[in-house]
Amino acid sequence: MTRDFASIEYAGNDFFVATSPSGHAQVLDVNHERSAATGPFEMVQLAVGGCSGADVISILQKKRQQVTSYRIEVRATRRAEHPRSYERIEVKHIVHGHAIQEAAVAHAVQLSTDKYCGVISSLRPTAEIVATWEIHEDEIPSA
Repeated sequence: MTRDFASIEYAGNDFFVATSPSGHAQVLDVNHERSAATGPFEMVQLAVGGCSGADVISILQKKRQQVTSYRIEVRATRRAEHPRSYERIEVKHIVHGHAIQEAAVAHAVQLSTDKYCGVISSLRPTAEIVATWEIHEDEIPSA
């Protein structure tokens, strides 16, 4: 069942239960010292990686790149003053595969960062977004 809203309900002891519009629940911990569950700012980092990763892998598949594994690392720096918003977000795309073309990865990352990823677009007015990539050639098993 899809709703048109997300809900976040206080569960006590600095925990919230967040339910997405599609009905999936996630516990949030706002106690930074305890960190017993994902915090709200961590969720933003995950959203950046998921959004950009979906774009990049889709583009690489359309470009017929032989990707064997793909990981995104998102590092973020927040301002010291309140509201402590992000000032810099680094998105590193790590692509493993066979004969992956550097130009294809560069183009996919650029399109995601500058055009397609709505999460990055939402953060860009106040945060510097830096996207990088690494390509690792996998060994082709001998017969």
